[in-house]
Amino acid sequence: MAINTLATATLFQNTLDKVAIREAVTGWMDANAGQVIYNGGAEVKIPKMSVQGLGDYDRDNGYQQGGVTLEYETRKMTQDRGRKFQIDPVDINENNFVTTAAAVMGEFQRTFVVPEIDAYRISKIATETITAKKAGMVSYGYTPGATGTSALRKIKEGIKAIRELYNGPLVIHATPDMIIELEMELSGKITSTTFSKGGIETAVPSVDEVPIISTPSNRMYTAITIYDGKTSGQEKGGYVKGTTAKDINFFVCPRTTPIAVTKQDIMRIFDPTINQKLNAWQMDYRRFHDIWVLDNKLDSIYLSIKDAAPSEG
Repeated sequence: MAINTLATATLFQNTLDKVAIREAVTGWMDANAGQVIYNGGAEVKIPKMSVQGLGDYDRDNGYQQGGVTLEYETRKMTQDRGRKFQIDPVDINENNFVTTAAAVMGEFQRTFVVPEIDAYRISKIATETITAKKAGMVSYGYTPGATGTSALRKIKEGIKAIRELYNGPLVIHATPDMIIELEMELSGKITSTTFSKGGIETAVPSVDEVPIISTPSNRMYTAITIYDGKTSGQEKGGYVKGTTAKDINFFVCPRTTPIAVTKQDIMRIFDPTINQKLNAWQMDYRRFHDIWVLDNKLDSIYLSIKDAAPSEG
């Protein structure tokens, strides 16, 4: 029986979406994409608004005139990523193609796609926060569990830094080492809260009602190097820790601060009779995405870095 490749691709895409929701830790950032105006190509426009505060009401002249500024920041999407896989029909039969291909694409999504998207988003947030040099928003030189230190105090300091300026919902991403120290300090009495991403609700630890998302250490870098998949030494694709990158313990930010956008998240399947290059099943996957923090939101991110601060020289 011939395989309906369109239906199979749709089925696989749904499976990959479920894997992404379950495995990705930054999926909640996609909820802010509704702010973006997309007119085709690689550029997007993101609205940035500022208003003036209250003035005195005058009984003769009424209200004081206020100002509203609405600007659009133009940003360019840079992460156009993809990969193709081919399976020789001699190695499988038509009946088990779906099972084999689903296993291949599921493993690809779980071990490469999701970690790279998370690591890219986190590294870009970290890079922009460090570059902005907002007073008191980046701390260096803390190792979870070090003698005379407190993980709880560090996290509370991060929350306080944001609360000085912002009173809405916050999110914390923290490494497993950070969370373990926090749980040990609280003797297993850490509170939990419900965190929702992609329509799925999960119980996660919290401090001061701020959810803490456990994030693998290999996604918590201040910079990453992304492999193009073709240059010598980069054939395996994916990403590695940047040569000058530092390790992140945790970061705190409002849910509305990072704006993640995905314009292509698509999979195609070609059967051996359609594939003009080889007599083989071919599966293509492409994702075109990026993330930004608006200039006026760069003071709403607190970053704790494990390494010592770089020298100013």
